[in-house]
Amino acid sequence: MGFRDTKRSKNAKPTRVIAIINQKGGVGKSTTAVNLAAALGENNKKVLLVDFDPQGNSTSGFGIEKEELSQCIYDALLNDVPVEDLIHDTDSKKVFVVPATIQLAGAEIELVSAMARETRLKELLAPVRDEFDFIFIDCPPSLGLLTINALAAADSVLIPIQCEYYALEGVTKLLESMRMVKSRINKDLDTFGVLMTMYDSRTSLSNQVVDEVRNYFGDKTFKTLIPRTVKLSEAPSFGMPVIEYAPNNKGAKAYRELAKEVMKRA
Repeated sequence: MGFRDTKRSKNAKPTRVIAIINQKGGVGKSTTAVNLAAALGENNKKVLLVDFDPQGNSTSGFGIEKEELSQCIYDALLNDVPVEDLIHDTDSKKVFVVPATIQLAGAEIELVSAMARETRLKELLAPVRDEFDFIFIDCPPSLGLLTINALAAADSVLIPIQCEYYALEGVTKLLESMRMVKSRINKDLDTFGVLMTMYDSRTSLSNQVVDEVRNYFGDKTFKTLIPRTVKLSEAPSFGMPVIEYAPNNKGAKAYRELAKEVMKRA
């Protein structure tokens, strides 16, 4: 079934485009992108996940074989392929993916000399934006041109922060980049929410970090805490979101709770 054959939710609000971003790697960006998309789909929301990371973890997280793809988001950015030609159906209800492959790594350099280089992604998404309730952009762990494109295309950002020492280190650089994009390219950009990931309730460190982040970001911090679980780590190797791979796992339950918070905020 094509994405245009699937309807949006009844009484749909305007589409929210949310960049999932943190320039630190390994903080749960792709895990959040995949599982939040699937949990929203369960709630009858129509979701597009744009994999904008050359590692392609969101692509493989939905069981799409990167080696078998003839085209990916790179071709839309630099070869003028319409993004609607790249949208893949998934086995998850109402979730669609624009895949990425390692080819996207070259886009960072090739975009430097391109016309309107910061707003390419925004222009690409414009023809399909109104087809979805949510569009998530899974950003690379850097603050280069790909990330600036994501910030230019997004209404807001969701920042996953791992419960570890130096959790807030580097977030200030990200916020500086957001301010720069807001002042020059996308005046409406704001912070949708801050998500604590890899939380372990047994350690005082995790609880200290949660307190620190909540003090810093206030009510922008989601109440839901994403726990560290084996099933969450295993699910991508089966090409499935954890809510389908292990529906009763505490990680699956946490992403369902997060989806409820996201729907309330949207």
